[in-house]
Amino acid sequence: MTTNNFKKNILCIGAGYVGGPTMTIIANKCPDYKITVVDISKERIDAWNSDQLPIFEPGLKERVLKVRGKNLFFSTDIDAAIDQADIIFVSVNTPTKNFGEGAGKAVDLQYIEQTARRIKENSRSNKIVVEKSTLPVRAAETLETILHSGKNGVHFEILSNPEFMAEGSGVRDMEFPDRVLIGSKDTPSGLAARKELVDVYLHWVPEENLITTNLWSSELSKLVSNAFLAQRISSINSIAAICEVTEADVTEVSKAVGRDSRIGAKFLNAGPGFGGSCFRKDILNLVYLCEYYQLNEIASFWEQVVTLNDYQMERYVKRILQVMFNTLVGKKLAVFGFAFKPDTGDTRDAPAIYICKRLLEEKACLRITDPHALKNARKDLEGIDSEVEYIEDPYKAAEGVHGIALITEWTEYSKLDYQKIFDKMEKPAFIFDGRNHLDHKALFDIGFNVYSVGKAPLTHF
Repeated sequence: MTTNNFKKNILCIGAGYVGGPTMTIIANKCPDYKITVVDISKERIDAWNSDQLPIFEPGLKERVLKVRGKNLFFSTDIDAAIDQADIIFVSVNTPTKNFGEGAGKAVDLQYIEQTARRIKENSRSNKIVVEKSTLPVRAAETLETILHSGKNGVHFEILSNPEFMAEGSGVRDMEFPDRVLIGSKDTPSGLAARKELVDVYLHWVPEENLITTNLWSSELSKLVSNAFLAQRISSINSIAAICEVTEADVTEVSKAVGRDSRIGAKFLNAGPGFGGSCFRKDILNLVYLCEYYQLNEIASFWEQVVTLNDYQMERYVKRILQVMFNTLVGKKLAVFGFAFKPDTGDTRDAPAIYICKRLLEEKACLRITDPHALKNARKDLEGIDSEVEYIEDPYKAAEGVHGIALITEWTEYSKLDYQKIFDKMEKPAFIFDGRNHLDHKALFDIGFNVYSVGKAPLTHF
């Protein structure tokens, strides 16, 4: 046993959307392990140690409070935690480069390298280092080269354990995962390290849901999973455009196609485009990888997924502009939802960012409402939001507006009293349901002019 009679000390470097929830679930499921989460941001760690967690995820707070201070700890003392750890998860930011070689596509690995050097400098015993951040294929070689440079006599074994949590259902995804993927070297020490991590997950994950591969397959699988999901969204959004001009109904088309067992129904809901921290970044990383190996046709194929997503966001804006008599100058629009998906406050790469910026370029006045993302919305639009109001109450946000743009399908929005909303709006009243989330016939009967994605409009003109 290590300190305080724990079986092992597990450390996670990075207390963000992946590190915090992942370690919380491990702490709940593995009371015999000490779990420490560290971060360079004192503000973030203070939030994890408070009653106001830095992220919103259904069920997360209850699980944090259950184990915090028992076998789950949040700290800024990174160096001491590294020294004491047996297993280190690396869950730091891996943004897309915005400079130099590979700008706009390649992953910026500076934080990974800085973390590796810090681990090496503060390690006096052998460690298992687990890639939890999404990294390009063969990044483990970089980690190993840095960690084993010099002559400190410490051995590091590198594992790949990509996360497959979806925000909004992250707790459930961790507690009941479709699969847990662990990549390792096919060496005695690599297999022994892999077994140690497998033993952690076996506390609650059925053995048949544990997949073991080599390091490179594991690293690539994460990129490919996100690329395939994003591709499905861009595919159905391309069909939505066809539906609008042919008077087909994308919801009916999606239902018919999704009933094919070879295809399935998931990720076939049309909308204003995909968002979040992973899809765009991982696809562009895959594009860069293909270009690096001169697989240019394959690179073009995957890049088109991103191009179609950008097209879909712009198409949503142009439809609002065209429908509202080709001018938005001085017109008030209520934006229902800013998070990139419901049940999260995360706005990273959210379609709402692009859409709101474009609406502001057209001189519209925006009233943004969202149950959990207003703080992030203020940051995303900082400096260009002189014509933006951030209002928690959707009824107040809709008072006196000319139109409503629903961008995030929060359950709350389907339960609102739209007669009450309609009565206080300017007329003609428009609603642009970007997620096909509402009862369009009921809205039309109230008096709204309804424009949805992939469906013929319902108008009173």
